[in-house]
Amino acid sequence: MDFDIGLCKEVLTLYAVTDRSWLNGRTLYSQVEQALQGGVTCLQLREKNLPRQEFLQEARQIKRLCSQYHVPLIINDDVEIALEAGADGVHVGQRDMDVQTARARLGSGKIIGVTAKTVEQALRAQEQGADYLGTGAVFGSGTKKDALPITIPQLNEICEAVHIPVVAIGGITAENVKALAGSKISGIAVVSGIFAQTNIKAAARKLKADITKLL
Repeated sequence: MDFDIGLCKEVLTLYAVTDRSWLNGRTLYSQVEQALQGGVTCLQLREKNLPRQEFLQEARQIKRLCSQYHVPLIINDDVEIALEAGADGVHVGQRDMDVQTARARLGSGKIIGVTAKTVEQALRAQEQGADYLGTGAVFGSGTKKDALPITIPQLNEICEAVHIPVVAIGGITAENVKALAGSKISGIAVVSGIFAQTNIKAAARKLKADITKLL
């Protein structure tokens, strides 16, 4: 299944990013399923410390689950895992594989997202063929302690500089998402605001409703 981000920006409305720090006895699979039931429109599988074979097995399972909900699965950083698992795309940071190399491995039918914190980085990613940008941290970050915050005006400056979709990320919760009203983003990427919650399905549903009103 290929997703055309350019024609289907609503795919990025509520972009969930996994983090097993908050499993609390639950499985990642069950958490992802609850998030999908709550209305998540895109899922990024992020594993920094899982052994490769376990990561691949997990990616294949999560891909099958996402397909049931017609939601694209994006793999964080690892193009080879994305390929082997049949994922819909990959997200790369500024220190990871460049867009052209990722595109050469994945082909034209896959999604490539890039982290961009400045207009310069955003324009370079767009020129290289990125499909969307992840920009933040708009409200700090509970998962990346070294993530530097950016202001809403800076976020909008990036949105205005490019024609590809921009997704805001960084500390976004049901309590602060309304502060993004009037911004030019195409969606929000949420980690703890979904996966650290006791009722993941309800948390996702509320965030989906809130951000849909704002876009």
